[in-house]
Amino acid sequence: MKSVCVFCGSSPGNNPVYADTARELGRALAAQGLTLVYGGGRVGLMGEVASAALVAGGAVVGVIPHSLALKEIAQEDCTELVVVNTMHERKALMADRTDAFVALPGGYGTCDELFEILTWGQLGIHRKPVAILNTNGFFTPLLTWLDHVVTEGLLKPKHRALLLVADTVPELLTKLTSWIPAEPTTKWVEPEER
Repeated sequence: MKSVCVFCGSSPGNNPVYADTARELGRALAAQGLTLVYGGGRVGLMGEVASAALVAGGAVVGVIPHSLALKEIAQEDCTELVVVNTMHERKALMADRTDAFVALPGGYGTCDELFEILTWGQLGIHRKPVAILNTNGFFTPLLTWLDHVVTEGLLKPKHRALLLVADTVPELLTKLTSWIPAEPTTKWVEPEER
């Protein structure tokens, strides 16, 4: 693993622990020589993780749509700042440039990115680890909902297992580096499931 893509909020949130943990993750990625790939912003949790990685001497690749860069929220001192035309291009490029995905606390955009990349994993479009850093139990309601979706028969347990969960940065990095991909699915629906 050489790079980690981080999805997170463009706001800092109300609890200072979210920014503290974002900075801890940025420093840890830099310390392990892992390139941070992220949404290119200098605001909110995005700015915290990127700034911390840069200050610690890490490599940071920011990918930001032109419309957001025009609003002067781009982290201009990234190791590499890539400006794209659309959000779709942003997500595709971030996915191509990374070996693993992590979601920190965030809102709609973070959830959109997390669920799209999980769906791509489910469909076999990529075979990379996807994790959430459950800082202060932020994602616990979401995890409860995912378990409910499994119970209701709308998500297979093997696909629920695609989402790794860690409560601390060291646990997160251990899970990402030790992750072994499942065998690729050859059929979407098995005969007995029809």
